[in-house]
Amino acid sequence: MTQTQIAISAAILLNDRDEMLLVRKRGTRAFMQPGGKIDAGETPSEALTRELQEEIALHAEADSMKFLGIYSEVAANEPDANVVAHTFAMRVAGPVTPAAEIEDARWVEVGIETGLELAPLTKNRMFPLARKFLDESGAVAGAGG
Repeated sequence: MTQTQIAISAAILLNDRDEMLLVRKRGTRAFMQPGGKIDAGETPSEALTRELQEEIALHAEADSMKFLGIYSEVAANEPDANVVAHTFAMRVAGPVTPAAEIEDARWVEVGIETGLELAPLTKNRMFPLARKFLDESGAVAGAGG
């Protein structure tokens, strides 16, 4: 049986404390990256810009996002489906406000266990990508002070 492939754009959003934003959609349990399905005629960065505005009232410019690659994983909320995530990372300075279908948004530390139920894409792909992005951008993981 062939699994459905769902093309999405996903954001690794990091604040000035090197925490990553996770969101949970209304009626679901798993936390995941902000983002969503790519509509017909949209580029992945256009879809992400639209989704960030709709979901967390964040105005993001496409040129402020760093493309990290395309990653596939079992979908958290769609049975018998995989998400194929066009993944971008960016720093966020301002506040975010859950909107549309987003019920909860939380900033979590990248290097520690969150205690939250995580979507497979977030757990298996996004946390390692966020750590790598932080390492490459000169942040020192675990440095306190």
